[in-house]
This record gives sequence, C-alpha cells and structure tokens, in this order.
Amino acid sequence: MSDFNVAIVGASGAVGQELVRILEMRKFPVKQLTLLASKRSAGKTIESEFGNITIEEFSVEKFEGQDFVFFATSGDHAKEFAPKAAQAGAVVIDNSSAFRLDDNVPLVVPEVNPKDAFSHKGIIANPNCSTIQMVVALNPIHQYSRIKRIVVSTYQAVSGAGQDAINELNEQLKAVLDGSTVKVEQFTKQIAFNVIPHIDVFQENGYTKEEMKMVNETWKIMGDDQIKISANCVRVPVIRAHSEAINIETESFVGEAKARELFDAAQDLEVIDSRENGGYPTPIEVSETMKTYVGRIREDISCDNGLALWCVADQLWKGAALNAVQIAELLVSGE
Repeated sequence: MSDFNVAIVGASGAVGQELVRILEMRKFPVKQLTLLASKRSAGKTIESEFGNITIEEFSVEKFEGQDFVFFATSGDHAKEFAPKAAQAGAVVIDNSSAFRLDDNVPLVVPEVNPKDAFSHKGIIANPNCSTIQMVVALNPIHQYSRIKRIVVSTYQAVSGAGQDAINELNEQLKAVLDGSTVKVEQFTKQIAFNVIPHIDVFQENGYTKEEMKMVNETWKIMGDDQIKISANCVRVPVIRAHSEAINIETESFVGEAKARELFDAAQDLEVIDSRENGGYPTPIEVSETMKTYVGRIREDISCDNGLALWCVADQLWKGAALNAVQIAELLVSGE
C-alpha cells in the first residue's frame, strides 16, 4: 500500500483535531500531513504520530501534491475552495453541508453505500452527524424489509455546535450553581439544565434546516426518496455524542428478534439491550468510540410492522472525522 499526502483544512477546529486523531488511530498510510487553518491559528504546533506539525495559514497553493484533502470548515468556505483542491488533483472529503445534495457529488456512509464513493468527480461529501448514525442503524433493517416510514427525535450534544458551545454550557452550569447571571450567546436559550427544540434555521415548512438534512440526506444515502421521514432535532446539555429515538415502519413484519439478529450481524454496529437497569447505551460511555450503538429494541405497538429503538454514537467521530477517514480508506483499499 502506498503512502499518501494528506491535508486538513480547518485543522485547528474540533473536527479538524479529531481528524488528526482518527488518522493516527486508524493507522492511515500518511506520507506527509499538512495542517491548514486561518491566520489566527497558523504557527501553532500539533504533536502527532506523524511528527510535530506546525499549522500553516490556508492558501490554495497548499493543495498542490496532495492526494487527499479533508475540509472541516464552513459550507461557504468549502463551496469556494474544495473545487480548487479537486482541480489540483486531490480527492476532497468535505464535512460541511456544501455538496451533500449536489447530484454530482456522492454522499457516503461506508457501512451503507460504499460503492457510491467510487463515482466521485474529485469531491465526496460527508453527511450530517445525526443522519450518519441513523442510517448505520437502519440500513440492516432496510435491506431485509424496505422501511416505509421513519420518525426520529434527536438529543444532540453541544459539541455539535463547536467549542464555543461547550464553553457556554460549562459557564452556564457554573453560573446556575453559583446563583449568578447566566449569559446566553451560542444558543437561542439557556442550555444548562434545559433542552432546546431548535437546531439551525427554520424552513418554510416549519421544520429546521437540521431536520430537513436528516430527511434529504437519508433519501440520498439509502437511495429511496419514497421513505416518509419526520425529524425533530433537539439540543441537550450533553458534552459529546448524539442520541436518537427512532420509530420505523417496514413493508413486511420484522419483529424484535429478527431486528436483533440483523443488528448483531451488521458492520460497526453494536447492540446494548439487556432490559435491565443500565442495559442501554448512553452518550457518556460511547464518547470517543468508533461504533454506532443501538438499544431499547422493541416492536412499535402504534402501527403494523413497526419497530422502535434507541441509537447513540460519538458525533465528532462516527458523525464526522471517523466517517470521513473511512471514506478515504475505501478509496485506498479499492473495495
């Protein structure tokens, strides 16, 4: 296996830093790692298994000679510069929403639609974090009996909104416990000891952009835009790892026993479901793990051919950095 020149754009951010960790942990064949960020972050040194690497100020000239370029920046930034990286000969794996619904750009979750990665024209999109874990969990069922309907409620950690959001939660928790004034800047309301049913901007249909991402991206990844999907995305005072309560209806009866069997046989999916105190996955224990976890598996008694389940995954890893690296691994292995 050859070694590859790899660049990370947005290397100083939360996802960018996790990309470095995942590349190390997965032993990705890196020949040279280039870390790019804004002028404010340039000059900082990152210790890694690839050596001590100084973050460089971003410029398009740094794309020359790169085999893979991971973008961990805003959608606007990726929209402008990812095509230039592809033009320079690199394969771009973009973590933003810029290209996810572009018909010419594959949207890939390796456990679900790996073959789509090989149809790329220089850019591959990494899906939304909440979508990734849901389709990993649901794909084994969908392959056995087509899913007709999905209703999902998310419980999303504050780290999904970045480091400033983590800081705000910590500061608010201290303020509440100290009896001092709570400052609200990163969220629409106080997040400490609270939940906020609002992630991203509202759309004309009353859903938020985050909720519609789950609808549109699921259709594209699973190759079925006839699945009826409704999402309700909620921010909760958890540092890391997203949780989802998912109810589905399938064309034919699956049942909980068969569902467990399908989950147990699936790639990178782990069942924690013992129907006793603590017999289910929660964000704390799945943080900084690479699998997607399901529990609370049961038949949905509100409809025919229904299943209900609980799904948890680390949204900075499987929901972002890990999925991106797995896409690169697909291309390297050719499988």
